[in-house]
Amino acid sequence: MLSVSRRALLALPLWCSALFVAPALPAFAGDAPRHALTLHGSPKYGPDFKHFAYVNPDAPKGGELKLAAMGSYDTFNSFTIKGTPPAGIGMVYETLLTPAADEAFTEYGLLAESVTLAPDNTAVTFTLRPQAKFSDGKPVTPEDVIWSFNTLKEKGRPFYAFYYGDVKEVSKTGPRQVTFTFKDGSNRELPLTLGEMPILPKHFWDGKDFSASTLEPPVGSGPYRLKSFEAGRHVVYERVADWWAKDLPVTRGLYNFDTIRYDYYRDTTVALEAFKAGAYDVRPENVAKLWATGYDFPAVKDGKVLKLDVPHKMPSGMQGFAYNLRRPLFQDDRVRQALALAFDFEWSNQNLFYGQYLRTVSYFDNSELAATGLPGKDELALLEPLRKDLPPDVFTAVYQPPSTAGDNGLRVNLRQAMELLKAAGWSVKDGVLTNAQGQPFRFEILLSDPTWERIALPFAQNLKRLGIEASVRTVDSAQYQTRMDTFDYDMTVEVWGQSLSPGNEQRDFWGCTAAKQDGSRNTTGICSPAIDALIEKVVQAKDRNELITATRALDRVLLWSHQVIPHWHISSSRVALWNRFGMPAVSPMQGMQLMAWWTDPKGLPTGFQPKAE
Repeated sequence: MLSVSRRALLALPLWCSALFVAPALPAFAGDAPRHALTLHGSPKYGPDFKHFAYVNPDAPKGGELKLAAMGSYDTFNSFTIKGTPPAGIGMVYETLLTPAADEAFTEYGLLAESVTLAPDNTAVTFTLRPQAKFSDGKPVTPEDVIWSFNTLKEKGRPFYAFYYGDVKEVSKTGPRQVTFTFKDGSNRELPLTLGEMPILPKHFWDGKDFSASTLEPPVGSGPYRLKSFEAGRHVVYERVADWWAKDLPVTRGLYNFDTIRYDYYRDTTVALEAFKAGAYDVRPENVAKLWATGYDFPAVKDGKVLKLDVPHKMPSGMQGFAYNLRRPLFQDDRVRQALALAFDFEWSNQNLFYGQYLRTVSYFDNSELAATGLPGKDELALLEPLRKDLPPDVFTAVYQPPSTAGDNGLRVNLRQAMELLKAAGWSVKDGVLTNAQGQPFRFEILLSDPTWERIALPFAQNLKRLGIEASVRTVDSAQYQTRMDTFDYDMTVEVWGQSLSPGNEQRDFWGCTAAKQDGSRNTTGICSPAIDALIEKVVQAKDRNELITATRALDRVLLWSHQVIPHWHISSSRVALWNRFGMPAVSPMQGMQLMAWWTDPKGLPTGFQPKAE
């Protein structure tokens, strides 16, 4: 499954090669059109459902939602690696199918009124809704879908090519039908992944350079359209009053605000002060210290501002200091293990985070997908054929990141780190760690936000005790994005979000092809035939048990590859808001659903906290 939210992905686009248009074909024999697709099991909601359970179907429309964004933006074309798009741009676009936030991976019809899947999973047909249209009034057509697919795959961000690589061809098979034919039936999530594809208007892009950045207001089929903007400073979206999808079961109770405004801030401290002054309404808080100490102001005491811990049941994903393995400095596994020993999570959690976090020990922590214990027989069946390409510890040890718990914990770790560095050919001369050629051990930690400095600087100080010079550099958002897209960094802080149904996106995260392609999410540059093979096992899993087994095996190998120094996680979202909204009392498994809120002058009752479903 796509590991970031659908709306976030819609901040990325499409183009075409030659369009292949076939004669109209009948639906696949042996299968009938469906209202939804699910990877395993049956959809939670039947064909006659009225609305999702986590919305208020009678939520009033109106009002303004004011939000904050950090950095800047310089393009509305969010589908290529050129430029930085504005927050919220995904609300302009729509997809063929849309997910439910209370299921692991089920997609319901949105632009498509039905979907027909070949019994052997070698093709899927989407039938478009006759009322589906773009914001300029033109209908959404099969030609738009075909053009979008080809454009995304050929000129969009690299992950599209990974997601859609198993599609053999796409063709128009009816007045409102598009059929995707696959190379084979092994990629079971591909029909759902195609359903999450944003559909762009072919007519809007005719004669334009899709690969270029642009500030021309976009045309889409989503619930909002661009109302006004000042490049790099703010952007305002307005609800499409006559939106074609406003009465569908999948949208009822959602998208309730008349306008949504994002104001941009260059400094996190200024952004917090702006929130306190009421300049914007909702502030997700990812800094533990601020959550503990930064909200002691009169509006909180008076109940005008609420602090909510919104529960969720999603995998934590992996956040950590990511090595760029393309750099010769980090290619020795012993070196990477040594540096990990110098990160003192326990100190950070006590002194910086007020004890709010758990150490992350899996790429799928907080879920059944995480590897635990030693590999069992089902995992071993996948791992044994790959043994020669795997670290031996995969089979013999349970991964745990280094800990400084106990007396003299950091000192013990640093001694172990020095032994590893010596074994890798490094030695200390005049307080400087050097290799056999006399070159010092020196690298840069690239950051996008000054907030990370308080974690990176103590880490760098610990490394200094090993004779390592680690400089910490924070750059503006545009420079950071460019350097990340071109892999121009030594180490950075990276986050790989994960879903309950991992799949094609793992190719973009860890695959060898992605490691060589600018703009991919393979931040570390890891390239392993064994990892590539396990990714395909995840993608091709036939049922939930196979998916869990393959994901655990992949998780185990990623952990023992020592490509990151794991950070921490928390199983809820911390949100502060001015109390002028209503929201459902139940939080679905995928967490806070901001688009299910509505304006309510009475606000939420004292002591309100969302409950997990």
